[in-house]
Amino acid sequence: MNLRYLFLISTLVTACVFPRLALADESQQVKTYRAQCDQGDAEVCISLAEMYFTGRGAELRRDFDETFKLYRMGCDRGAAFACTKLGFIYEKGDYLGWAQNFFEAVALYRKACDEGHIRGCVHLGWMYHYGLGVRQSDTDALNYFGKACDMNDKGGCKDYATMNARITKK
Repeated sequence: MNLRYLFLISTLVTACVFPRLALADESQQVKTYRAQCDQGDAEVCISLAEMYFTGRGAELRRDFDETFKLYRMGCDRGAAFACTKLGFIYEKGDYLGWAQNFFEAVALYRKACDEGHIRGCVHLGWMYHYGLGVRQSDTDALNYFGKACDMNDKGGCKDYATMNARITKK
C-alpha cells in the first residue's frame, strides 16, 4: 500500500478518535482550537494538526508546515500519539516534504513508546530491525515488538512472533 494513503487513512481515523472536531462554525473552531493549543492542551494541538493535514476547516487549506509544528507542540506537551506521528514524518521524510531524519524518528518513537504508545513501540522495533538511525539489532527489535504485544497489540504480537522465529533459527 502506498505510504501516502496509509498516512491519510491514519489521519482520518485520528479525526474520529478526537471528536472535538464537530463544532458547527469551523472558522471559530480553528480560532478556539488555536487558543486551547496555545494554552497547553496537547489533544487539541493534535486535532488542529489533523485539520491542517487534511485541509478540513472553513478557511484552511492543507498546510504541512503547520501540521508539523502542531504535532511538535503536542509531542512536547506529552502527547505520545503526536510523537509517533512526528516520528513517522521524520522517518518517511521526503515524500511528505520534510528532510528524512532517522535519528530524530528513533528519538520520537522511543519517547512515544516510553509513554506507552503502542505504534511508537512497533515503529521503533522496525527501526532496530532495519538499522535505521540505530545499530541494527534483532534483539532490540524483539524487545520493542514485545512491549507492543504486552499492550495487547495484535500487530506487535505478530511482529514479535516473526522476529522471535528468525532469532531462534539462527
